[in-house]
Amino acid sequence: MSITISYISSLSDKESTALLFTDGSAVSGFYKSEPEKEYVEKGLSAETALISINQYVKQLFFIKPKAENIAYRRKENLRKTGADLFKQVSQLKLESLQLASFTDDPEDVLALCEGLMLGSYDFLKYKTDKDKKETKLKQIRLYGKGLTQERVEEIRNLIEATCIARDLVNEPVIYLTAEQLSEDISQLGEEAGFAVEVLNESKIASLKMGGLLAVNLGSPNPPTFNILEYKPSDAKNSQPYILVGKGVVYDTGGLSLKPTPNSMDLMKSDMAGAAAVVGAMYALAKNQVPVHVVGLIPATENRPDGNAITPGDVITMYSGKTVEVLNTDAEGRLILADALHFAAKYNPQLVIDLATLTGSAAKAIGKEGIVYMGTASDEIKKAFEASGNEVYERLVEFPLWEEYGSQIESGIADIKNLGGPDAGAITAGKFLEHFISYPWLHLDIAGGAFLTSPDSYRGKNGTGLGVRLLYHFLKSSVG
Repeated sequence: MSITISYISSLSDKESTALLFTDGSAVSGFYKSEPEKEYVEKGLSAETALISINQYVKQLFFIKPKAENIAYRRKENLRKTGADLFKQVSQLKLESLQLASFTDDPEDVLALCEGLMLGSYDFLKYKTDKDKKETKLKQIRLYGKGLTQERVEEIRNLIEATCIARDLVNEPVIYLTAEQLSEDISQLGEEAGFAVEVLNESKIASLKMGGLLAVNLGSPNPPTFNILEYKPSDAKNSQPYILVGKGVVYDTGGLSLKPTPNSMDLMKSDMAGAAAVVGAMYALAKNQVPVHVVGLIPATENRPDGNAITPGDVITMYSGKTVEVLNTDAEGRLILADALHFAAKYNPQLVIDLATLTGSAAKAIGKEGIVYMGTASDEIKKAFEASGNEVYERLVEFPLWEEYGSQIESGIADIKNLGGPDAGAITAGKFLEHFISYPWLHLDIAGGAFLTSPDSYRGKNGTGLGVRLLYHFLKSSVG
């Protein structure tokens, strides 16, 4: 991140400042005149939460949160206000800003900061004039009742982790091959403090990971299987949590080629599940959360070379189960299946997989939420949904009813990789269910992982969807 975030115990009266308050008397001392006060009080309304005044030597931004009875919606409104604040700060070319909270909840100013910082994200690596496009804002200082240095550092690391995931998703395959992804993960592991083991193609072949090998057959670049582990000495869980991320660094559809050129335009984002796992591991390790977590990332391209897997082929998975491949564009479930079976060796407490798996999920709920399903207990699902609300990466559970299983029955193999014309997100989940033997949640993040137009602090292109959700859930799970 180009912007630094720090905690301060007192405010400077010479710095531009955003003032967050619910009671107007708390900020009365910041006005230079009665007309200023009248202007602000008149400007702030139920619809307008942010208004600014120029005091020549500094800019003041007055922020009064909208009335909201539900706490997590209040935080989301503050994130969005933070993104709006960044636009104004950017237009004014401010280099530093104080965020000062005069509310009773220190989480208010952290949510505002989160929205501002995530709203400031821009992927400029390949811009030749990046200096002109970079924000002038370099420093944010946070002040507020109940705020601590530790909490500020935690949110800073979580924002950084989300931006790391965004960077990975935004990278084109001309750079981010499976092997390069593994190198980047290894470097991030060194920075944050989690271990990384990379299995190369020969090791993958020796393990007979038939799904990953089959999808990779048409690629000029080899696959990798990445094992990330964060195991602090004070971990509170005796059985690890496992995070599995789909790592298709580019998806043409294989020989079942995607029907139109523009349907391939966004397919560098088909590894957003892997990026979410990397980001979550980075945040957990950086913040030294006492939880044992293992990340599994099968990585490959899906291309239509002459040696590529063909519709009608039968492959043998790492589990020994045979799969009839009827559509090579339903490849994500093949590589996830190998990783999910591999996860069993850890005797996990819970396994969560994330994947941009189906267009059906995106069509069902759009960018506004995440489709999920699984065999975990209702208690775990309830806690997971609560985390989704808190970070506003909301979850909608789809059923795994046994009737859907008939759609993936094969006449010549154990199962096939394609269901019928309806309920595609569910039949993809039913396919994955064949490879699990532990409590499990499957997240289809196809709707919100990559956006073609800006959406408040989520921005445009890679969003880092899943990082904040996983972090909040796992941190909450260990108290």
